[in-house]
Amino acid sequence: MNPLKAFVGTLTGTESDVVENATRSIYDIEINSLTGNPINLSEFKGKKLLFVNVASKCGFTPQYKELQELSDYYKNELVVIGVPCNQFGNQEPGNSDQIQEFCQVNYGVSFLITEKIDVKGANQHPLYAWLTKKYINGRQNSSVKWNFQKYLVDENGEFLDYFYSITKPFNRRITKYLN
Repeated sequence: MNPLKAFVGTLTGTESDVVENATRSIYDIEINSLTGNPINLSEFKGKKLLFVNVASKCGFTPQYKELQELSDYYKNELVVIGVPCNQFGNQEPGNSDQIQEFCQVNYGVSFLITEKIDVKGANQHPLYAWLTKKYINGRQNSSVKWNFQKYLVDENGEFLDYFYSITKPFNRRITKYLN
């Protein structure tokens, strides 16, 4: 039996509801695209997901190009999802239209970009709560240190690993999961 489910069985009332809701599948998390349309993560079952908190004015911003190349190269195995965030040095100050134009004009980005969210702190989006909290993802705790930190989820919606900003998209630490 899943240890989280066993733990939930020992709780009552509100405690049980909190843990049960926290242990939901990544495919149940709601997030919108940059254009405001809901993204149904369950549409990507069967492919790995690489979530990257992105920013337009960061030293790591050139990784957009490599992320697009990674997305193109592994299009049958992987979905890259950029997640704009302005929590690190105010390096993503733009609105949705500005972010979209920047990504397309400067880096030819065609992979999915979400709405701008908080990836840490009191207003942390549920997606990043799932990605960073072991009691939710069942695997590992982490904290988002800077822009372009990457989180990899397998084709069954299970947390695989995370990679700091300095890990480039084609780094062996990432591609070993894709080959």
